Amino acid sequence: MTDDAAQGLETKPSEATAKTATAELIDLAKTVGIALLIALVVRVILFQPYTIPSESMEPGLLKGDYIVITKFDYGWSRFSIPFGPPLPKGRLFGRDPRRGDVAVFQLPRDTSVAYIKRIIGLPGDRVQVRNGVVFVNGKAIPRVQAGPTQDPGMIGLTVMRERETKADGKSYMTFDQGPGHPGDDTGVYVVPAGMYFAMGDNRDNSLDSRWPSSVGVGFIPAENLAGKARIVMVSWNDGASIFKPWTWLDLRWNRLLKGVG
Repeated sequence: MTDDAAQGLETKPSEATAKTATAELIDLAKTVGIALLIALVVRVILFQPYTIPSESMEPGLLKGDYIVITKFDYGWSRFSIPFGPPLPKGRLFGRDPRRGDVAVFQLPRDTSVAYIKRIIGLPGDRVQVRNGVVFVNGKAIPRVQAGPTQDPGMIGLTVMRERETKADGKSYMTFDQGPGHPGDDTGVYVVPAGMYFAMGDNRDNSLDSRWPSSVGVGFIPAENLAGKARIVMVSWNDGASIFKPWTWLDLRWNRLLKGVG
C-alpha cells in the first residue's frame, strides 16, 4: 500500500467523527428549537406563570405566591406574546371577564409591568365606593364581616375580614383597615366601552382603578388583559430568593395547588 493510500485511510475515521458530531449538533438544535416553540405556544395560547409581588390582593393572594393564569378566557392580544410586540390593537376571540374574576393585566401607563386585581366593573357599569362598600350600578356588593385578623404583610396591623359575594354565589375575602382611608369614598366611575374597572382585595393597601392611571391603574383597556388567575402552584415565605438556594424550600406548604377565587 502506498503512503498516499495509507494517509487516505487514516483521514476517514476523523471525517466520520466530524460528520457524526455535526449531525448530533443539528439534532440537538432541532430538539431545543421544537421545545422552545412548544413552550412559546403554551405560554401564548394556554397558560402563563406569575409571581405575586405585593400585598394588594391579600388575603386571597399573598406576596410570594407563584400562580398560573389561563390565557383563553378573555381571548388574545399583542400582550399575550412576550414583550408585547407592536401588533394591531384589539383581541382575537375577545370575551369580557366576569365581575369578580381575578385577572392579570399589563399596567396601562407602563405595559412592561403586570398587575393583578379583581374585576369589579364591566364596560358601561357605574362603580362607586361609599364608606368602604362597593356599589355597581347602584347595588352594593353583598358583604359580611368575618372578624378581625392580623395582616400577614404588615406585622402588628389588625384588619377586618369582609366576605363579599359574587353574582354567581361564590364568595371571597377582603381586608378593611377601617373607615376614613383614601379610596373608601369615591365619585361614580362610568366604565367606558372596551375598558374594565378593577380593585385589590386588600382595599386600603391597593393602587387600583380608584386612582387615575397617572398614579394608579385607572380604567384597563381590554387588550391589556393577560388572563384569569386560576391556581397557586407554590408559595414562598418572605426572604426566599432564587439567588439563595437554602431558601428554596422555605414554602407555605398550606398554599400548594390552592385555587384562586
